[in-house]
Amino acid sequence: MKYQDFEGSINELVSLKVKEIEAAEHVTILHAVESGSRAWGFASPDSDYDVRFIYVRPQNAYLELQPRQDFIDWALDETLDLNGWDLPKALQHFHKSNATLFEWAGSPVVYHTTPAWQNIYAAARHYFSCKSAMYHYYGTARKNYHEHLTGALVKYKKYFYVLRPLLACRWIAKKACPPPVLFQELADAVLPPELTATVSQLLTAKMQMAESDRAPRVDLLDAYIEKELAYYKEAIGAMPDDRTPDWGALNAVFLAAIGVVL
Repeated sequence: MKYQDFEGSINELVSLKVKEIEAAEHVTILHAVESGSRAWGFASPDSDYDVRFIYVRPQNAYLELQPRQDFIDWALDETLDLNGWDLPKALQHFHKSNATLFEWAGSPVVYHTTPAWQNIYAAARHYFSCKSAMYHYYGTARKNYHEHLTGALVKYKKYFYVLRPLLACRWIAKKACPPPVLFQELADAVLPPELTATVSQLLTAKMQMAESDRAPRVDLLDAYIEKELAYYKEAIGAMPDDRTPDWGALNAVFLAAIGVVL
């Protein structure tokens, strides 16, 4: 069933699909959220829905020798897709301090969750690495800037694909914890005051534009972005490796999630 053909809300459709996936794949979905621009708070009128979820299989599935796919991909149409990771894969990526996974965990748009997930994330958040996360956000900002914001006319949405990760770097440098997912929360906390009016106007314009619309570049933001990219290139390289090598807490929550009692 396509979202366009569904008469209820997106929340109702995702709840329906959660049950459908659990039955068809023989899994339990622990947590399902919106990711991308709708979670960040600057979706365009025609933005799609990107649902991401973490699931766990029955205990015996992890005791069998045959390889198993560690993700589930249920792309429905160009408007809605659901993609999920098996719990061991998610925990391995938490151990690496995968910034995207921390964003899923912190998404303000939660379609489905469980007490088991709350326990898992309480353990996993201690594996957050400032250096790893800042390197991810710096790389994202640099890539989007050079690929999308160097022409005479640009998509204003791409400014937020650059500004948001740069503000995430500022948040991490200041607070040493996962940054909030909502752009406005980041901006309220760490956006330089001299940019507030410009960014607010840009956000208003962007929210009224279709995905493909283009407009002139904003010189004030270009100068800020170039300065921040140069700064973080040097600052991140000088940071010590702060990843957590121990696996104990992650192993414990995995065993608890599949019903192993030690």
